[in-house]
Amino acid sequence: MERLTIKQYKKMIEEILEYRKLNDKMPNYVEVEGFKISKKEYIDMMDRVNKFILEMGRNPRTVDIKSFKTDNI
Repeated sequence: MERLTIKQYKKMIEEILEYRKLNDKMPNYVEVEGFKISKKEYIDMMDRVNKFILEMGRNPRTVDIKSFKTDNI
């Protein structure tokens, strides 16, 4: 799985928030349709989606799980 639909993404966020509400911390990973997404990955996804919404004024249609940005070496 390379990306989530916006519907899958919103469901994932709901699960993360529910977990946080019950446990006072974010989960180490979340599972979407049997695919594990690490905490680092889902936090990056949230940052990218929030930035997209601020810049474009709408939700993206899909959300890539892994960021395509490259680190400067």
